[in-house]
Amino acid sequence: MSTAAGYKPLAKIFHWLTALLVLLTIPAALIMLTPGIGRWLQDPLFMFHKNIGVVLLVLVAARLAYRLLNPPPPLPQSMPRFQRYLAETTHWLLYGLLLAMAVSGFIRVMAGGFPLELFDRFGIQNLVPRSDSLAETAKRIHAVLRFPLITLIVLHIAAALFHGLIKRDGIANRMLR
Repeated sequence: MSTAAGYKPLAKIFHWLTALLVLLTIPAALIMLTPGIGRWLQDPLFMFHKNIGVVLLVLVAARLAYRLLNPPPPLPQSMPRFQRYLAETTHWLLYGLLLAMAVSGFIRVMAGGFPLELFDRFGIQNLVPRSDSLAETAKRIHAVLRFPLITLIVLHIAAALFHGLIKRDGIANRMLR
């Protein structure tokens, strides 16, 4: 087992909090969009999904800023170059997709005239003009991007499990210890 350098504590907090919130919003979205679901369940799931989406937007933006100021530890040179490239590319695609999902969801809500219950209490002004066409475009973008995002999340988890359980090369431990 190699001794790959670990991430800093704040990077780990950002990672695991993002992972938790994303992994909660995905099933909420799948359930809330299921035909025949009663409003008694659908309404709270919509409220949860859109409000957590705003939290994720802020969290991912902060995480990205932190990463730019605090680069992650380098991957070991013993790792094949193509795997290092795939890891780096996957991370940046995850950041991009998470931001695009959060922004498109936010625009969908704001342009659609829907409330953000958690944030409306703070008197935050609507940053996006009311527009049905803009809301519909943002909704389509949000719907389309879910597939590559979920795919990358599954690949990311699979890679972590591969490195942690099969290769046991210390890569997965960088985010654990």
